[in-house]
Amino acid sequence: MARKEPAAEAANAGRLKQIALTYKMTSKADPKIGPLLASVFIIIFGVLLGIGFLIGHPVYLGILGLLLGFLATAIVFGRRAERAAFGQMEGQPGAAAAVLDNISRGWTTTPAVAMNRSQDVVHRAVGKAGIVLVAEGNPNRVKSLLAAEKKKMNRIVADVPVHDVIVGNGEGQVPLKKLRTTLLKFPRVLTGPQVTATNDRLRALGDLMSNMPLPKGPMPKGMRMPRGGPKAR
Repeated sequence: MARKEPAAEAANAGRLKQIALTYKMTSKADPKIGPLLASVFIIIFGVLLGIGFLIGHPVYLGILGLLLGFLATAIVFGRRAERAAFGQMEGQPGAAAAVLDNISRGWTTTPAVAMNRSQDVVHRAVGKAGIVLVAEGNPNRVKSLLAAEKKKMNRIVADVPVHDVIVGNGEGQVPLKKLRTTLLKFPRVLTGPQVTATNDRLRALGDLMSNMPLPKGPMPKGMRMPRGGPKAR
């Protein structure tokens, strides 16, 4: 018991420190977060406490107001913090991959499965909805990357649906803050074992490509690269 108590105290201290850090980062992007949270708590607590006095149970309603006030404040804080985080990430390279990594259980994310010299990139997520290819970068350039990767997926796992998403704020694109919701809205058509089998096939392909023997030394004169050249990974 003596050993568990310091561990629990350290964990609680870590959570409080993380909450304080999150609040500090959120307040930089959203200066009104403090007054907003205070208003939410005071209004909920005050309304329930007032009702408690009217019906003759101020203690019970006061405790309920306290709990509901904290709960509502936590919900509002979480949403504003998430919005602030998306605002800071938007437009940054790899932002879509960061969102995919935190989407939920049941999804396996592989960042940067395709990339070009302009740093337009395609990430891959595999879940019960199938394969979702998520591109970020110039909308005109990423279309060719998506088409090539989608063709490869259809060739390797033809029995698995393949979706494609372009992250951005233009027409036909998905804003970064809605990426998670968009993926979760895709219909679930695969079972757990099918998702595992799909990941295994894709992983085996990656291992095969990474372990492919390459000729040592300089390339022989007169030897030409295959038409289209290798794609950057």
